[in-house]
Amino acid sequence: MNRQKFIDKFVAAFFILAVIKVIGILAQLFHESFWSVIGTLVIFIIVALIIFVVLTLLEDKEKDKSSGGGRSRAGGGNFYIESSLFDKIRSQYEDLAEKYIAEKDYKRAAKVYINLLKDYYRGARTLEDGGFYNEAAAIYLKKLKNKSDAAICYEKARQYKKAIDLYKEMEQKEKVGDLYKEINDLKNAHTYYQMVVDDYTANNQMVKASLIYRKKMEKIPEAQKILLKGWEEDKDAFNCLNNYFANIFDINELKTEIRDLYEKTPDYKKITYLEAMKYEFKKDVKLQEAARSIAYEIIAEKVASRSEIVNELKYFNPDDEVILKDISRFKTSRNKMFRN
Repeated sequence: MNRQKFIDKFVAAFFILAVIKVIGILAQLFHESFWSVIGTLVIFIIVALIIFVVLTLLEDKEKDKSSGGGRSRAGGGNFYIESSLFDKIRSQYEDLAEKYIAEKDYKRAAKVYINLLKDYYRGARTLEDGGFYNEAAAIYLKKLKNKSDAAICYEKARQYKKAIDLYKEMEQKEKVGDLYKEINDLKNAHTYYQMVVDDYTANNQMVKASLIYRKKMEKIPEAQKILLKGWEEDKDAFNCLNNYFANIFDINELKTEIRDLYEKTPDYKKITYLEAMKYEFKKDVKLQEAARSIAYEIIAEKVASRSEIVNELKYFNPDDEVILKDISRFKTSRNKMFRN
């Protein structure tokens, strides 16, 4: 019995010390702001309730022991008191943080999350939601080691050089280029964009490399060179050819380029060229004659070895009922020939 009383007194002393610590933390929390009568009263009411809960639980435990609950429940009682008190304190802090957020007092809410609940992520997010981007970035970096979210916060705060340094550490070269461009440092922007282009070309991603040249660096000739290289070297050939034509905006120039490039196309790539002509045919009425002419040449050349290619004629004559009948007759005659 003496031993159990000693344990109970030790638990009570432990939680009284915990309450004193809570008072100290709350005092630190509110020290930076003006004291108000209501605020002070609320704090001491909360502390009083916590002390009351602890003493009540200890008293109930003592009564339970004296009425025969006995030693078999003594060990679990201490754990129950500790977890119950912890849950109540945490719940109070959660409610306090939510109250501050509802009042748009994001800094105070963040202090509750960071100092009292030790929830650094929610603290940082609360600061970010409140527009305190530099403070949020500091928490992301120092407490969470999260460079990505810190960089985003610095970018929102227009602290571009700090954001650039973090993106460099994370090797996000395109993002570094974007931010250099944002601060009108085009020399450094193009240096990093070129690194991105080199990475893409090394991985045979010619279309992506061309988009950096065209959209980020505004260098259409370089974009065209890299697309032509992709077409010639069979590195995503169709998409390179399609994008190459898409970057030519003058219709007469495009018509000439379609014909000139076809003349240089090797036999094994002509089917791919035919697929590209479908897109050019639909793009502009002025291109239809050029696209149809090349399509007919390819179909006539390949029909002997690939009879199914005759079906491609319908894409270049969508409203011609006669040619559709001719295609049907051709397929029927071919089938009869093979059966015989």
